[in-house]
Amino acid sequence: MLDALRIATTVIVGLMVGVEFSVAFVVNRILDALPEDSGQLGRSHGGRMLGAVMPFWYIGSLALSAVWAVAGWHHDGAGLVVTAGALLVLSVIMSILLLVPINNRTKTWTPENRPADWKEQLNRWDRYHYVRIAVIITAFTLLVAALT
Repeated sequence: MLDALRIATTVIVGLMVGVEFSVAFVVNRILDALPEDSGQLGRSHGGRMLGAVMPFWYIGSLALSAVWAVAGWHHDGAGLVVTAGALLVLSVIMSILLLVPINNRTKTWTPENRPADWKEQLNRWDRYHYVRIAVIITAFTLLVAALT
C-alpha cells in the first residue's frame, strides 16, 4: 500500500510540475506572441480555467505528501518526503499570497476594462510563477529521490 501511495504522489506532483512548467515556458510565450488583444484574452481564460483546478491539485499533492510522510516515517527517505512536503506548503503559501491575488484580477480583464499597468501585473505574476516552479521542481525531485 505504501508503494502505491509513493508512486501516486510522485506522479501527481510530477504532472503538476509539468503543467506549471508548460504554462510558464510554452503557453504564456505563445499567448504573448499573439496579435493585438488575443494574448491577454487567452491569459484571462487560462486564469479562469486553471484557477479552478490548481487549488485542488496543490492541496491534493500536499495532502498525499503528508500521508506518505506519516505512513513512511520509519522508512528510508522519510526526511526527503517531509522536506518536499514543506516545499509544497511554501508553494501553497506563495500561491495564496502572491499569485492568486494577481490571477483573480487578470481573469476578469477584457481589453475594455484592464488597467493601464496590466502588462506589469502579468510580468509580476510570471516572476512569482518562476519561483514557484523552482520550489515545486525541488519538491518533486526530493519525492523522486525518496523512491530510491
